[in-house]
Amino acid sequence: MKCLPLILATLLTACSQGAPKAENTTNPAAARQTTLPLTIRTAKATHRFTVEVALTEKQQEQGLMFRKLLAPDGGMLFPMDPPRTASFWMKNTLIPLDMLFIHTDGSIAFLKASAAPYSREPVSAGIPVAAVLELRGGRAAELGIGEGDHVQWGDCTASAPASPLNFCPG
Repeated sequence: MKCLPLILATLLTACSQGAPKAENTTNPAAARQTTLPLTIRTAKATHRFTVEVALTEKQQEQGLMFRKLLAPDGGMLFPMDPPRTASFWMKNTLIPLDMLFIHTDGSIAFLKASAAPYSREPVSAGIPVAAVLELRGGRAAELGIGEGDHVQWGDCTASAPASPLNFCPG
């Protein structure tokens, strides 16, 4: 009977609301990302997305790994400042992705359609790019998006200081 208070205290502690908070901090998807508007102009239409931005090295390493779904008009943007030759793979990525490699003038330099989940094969444009955009696999084909189309993101309606959150090429 001397152990009963100790057992009750342990059970109450285990059932407290503090436990889930610790769980959320280790969940990669629980971390809040910066989102911003992004548009892609094709010859026939302008398509609007709201994308997460992977600004930090840690965010860029994590990318969309372990995600089970991606909204039709969602995605993730990886700004490259300064521009560089980027190489991506799909290790630990559960869903197919379209990868759009973007020139410094905003045009799509290379599009890898529906990159296969879990693939360790590197995907690259082979040239320096200003950013890489990942969309749900097959979305670019659904919308008629291809190489040469133009991408911009952030607030391009007003002059704003240079920032990876605003990319407004001519």
